[in-house]
Amino acid sequence: MACNLAQCATAAAATVAPRTPRPAASASVSFSARKPAGGSLRLQRQACCEPSVAPSRAVFACRAAASGSAADLASGGRRSSGVPVFVMMPLDTVKECGTALHRRKAVQASLSALKSAGVEGVMVDVWWGIAVMSFHQCGGNVGDSVSIPLPRWAAEEMERDQDLCYTDQWGRRNYEYVSLGCDAMPVLKGRTPVECYTDFMRAFRDHFADYLGNTIVEIQVGMGPAGELRYPSYPESNGTWKFPGIGAFQCNDRYMRSRLKAAAEAAGKPEWGHGGPTDAGGYNNWPEDTVFFRGDNGGWSTEYGDFFLSWYSQMLLEHGDRILSGATSVFGAAPVEVSVKVAGIHWHYGSRSHAPELTAGYYNTRRHDGYLTIARLLARHGAVLNFTCVEMRDHEQPQEARCMPEALVRQVGAAARAAGVGLAGENALPRYDGTAHDQVVTTAAERAAEDRMVAFTYLRMGPDLFHPDNWRRFAAFVRRMNGAGSCREAAEREAHGVAQATGSLVHEAAVALRS
Repeated sequence: MACNLAQCATAAAATVAPRTPRPAASASVSFSARKPAGGSLRLQRQACCEPSVAPSRAVFACRAAASGSAADLASGGRRSSGVPVFVMMPLDTVKECGTALHRRKAVQASLSALKSAGVEGVMVDVWWGIAVMSFHQCGGNVGDSVSIPLPRWAAEEMERDQDLCYTDQWGRRNYEYVSLGCDAMPVLKGRTPVECYTDFMRAFRDHFADYLGNTIVEIQVGMGPAGELRYPSYPESNGTWKFPGIGAFQCNDRYMRSRLKAAAEAAGKPEWGHGGPTDAGGYNNWPEDTVFFRGDNGGWSTEYGDFFLSWYSQMLLEHGDRILSGATSVFGAAPVEVSVKVAGIHWHYGSRSHAPELTAGYYNTRRHDGYLTIARLLARHGAVLNFTCVEMRDHEQPQEARCMPEALVRQVGAAARAAGVGLAGENALPRYDGTAHDQVVTTAAERAAEDRMVAFTYLRMGPDLFHPDNWRRFAAFVRRMNGAGSCREAAEREAHGVAQATGSLVHEAAVALRS
């Protein structure tokens, strides 16, 4: 969910939005900045959404007043210059009760400091287990600092029928997200998962109608683990997967097996419908360790491999299409944008098979462009493609794992341009150094207007961001992004002034966030 740094209403993942909003997504909400009387910061709590709609707890809504104009947020289109910067709020911004803030004083000081630095808005996750359009569980993935389970009533159904969970070939269940194999099955107390997601979005829209377009400018829809459109192929919980392992296919719950069996029979190859590849190795193997993913004559390049990978990726695309259909039916007439997050799986990108991308559901090899199909799906719904790892450089990653984040970002950018969809970015890991900032500016802002990213979300607000040196560098980074890559020296001079003017505020925020 994206919000202006003037008013903030949250009840799903919120990404504070740019001055020119984009179509709406669900799972994250964006807020933008407008200038209220007095320019002070106010926080307000509200309850919304009946338990039968989705969440079992109340929804937190905040109003953050800041300077700037949000009037043009509802006008649509691309900014004439610069790339608006949003900042992710801490994962535990909202208490588990769903009706109050953790560290209220820190939130007030932090938002005021971010506003002074020129940040456009903030992104706030609103969890389904509290009240969320992030329809996954939090905990067990990179950067998860808190544990937020699925709603109790959904978790109970998954315990009762464990085939509602994604399942690997060894029978290991994943409880992060309801398996897409049962999207259209009435498995959640008589309703389908997609119906639950859509009803939640509708309740959110109705409750926060007054904020849509002026405060809430973007809805990012969660479609899988970590809020990303993918399978949970590389879960870190319990040490199952470690970077840079290839991960594992997730198609062995009975709903997925039933769909695979039907597809194999329709293709005239019933013997292909008994499960996924059995020679694809384990979570922590590398491509050349396996028969299926090896570069020369690997199973991925055979007729069977093409059948299975096409089916596996198509199931993911259909899942995205179903949820986006629900999101656009709810938010289509609202002055907000919808966005979808795609994972930045850059390890083994330089191999022929692109194994980690394949297990995640992205059929992307040297022969097949998996991101163009995703971009075309989003284009049909007018959604924005939100992509990660924008801050990474190839040489910073382990070369033996053939990591190529820069090439991956270029491919995704080309796919977005070809499909005619807006591309927004995030950093995959917390970075406070000038090198990472330079890479983001180069990738996102220093391009022709038609190739610039429509927004960038900075991960994440916390005490480290408000360290004096980090804060000064961040303020300069925001200045450069807002000025479409403007002169570093001028941005640093301005940032020095910002750092001096906000010193006491930043210190207050850092201390409060550590408490």
